[in-house]
Amino acid sequence: QLRVVESGGGLVQPGGSLRLSCAASGFTLDYYAVAWFRQAPGKEREAVSFIIIYNGQTDYADSVKGRFTITKDNANNTVHLQMNSLKPEDTGVYYCAATAWVAGRPFTHYHYDYWGQGTQVTVSS
Repeated sequence: QLRVVESGGGLVQPGGSLRLSCAASGFTLDYYAVAWFRQAPGKEREAVSFIIIYNGQTDYADSVKGRFTITKDNANNTVHLQMNSLKPEDTGVYYCAATAWVAGRPFTHYHYDYWGQGTQVTVSS
């Protein structure tokens, strides 16, 4: 079965850090694009960060630039999202998604085939 599974969410105080992980099973991520999305209550889902596994190219939403870092762990077929300086507005369910990489395709033009079940991130004092 081909799937991705998120882990690492939780409750953290403002200014704190969390690391989310997205583990793929049933396929290798070598030629895939992987993205993190989040959805806050009452809001639309938004893209947070993106990585192309083949060449390590990354992109971030303006709201998280300088605070979040997406990385690949080829040995474990996993993508991580390190989230620092967390703010209450970062609260939401975070989803990992993957799709086959297409050379030259802009990040915003991908449609994802595999989605995880989501992991809750709550930033609150």
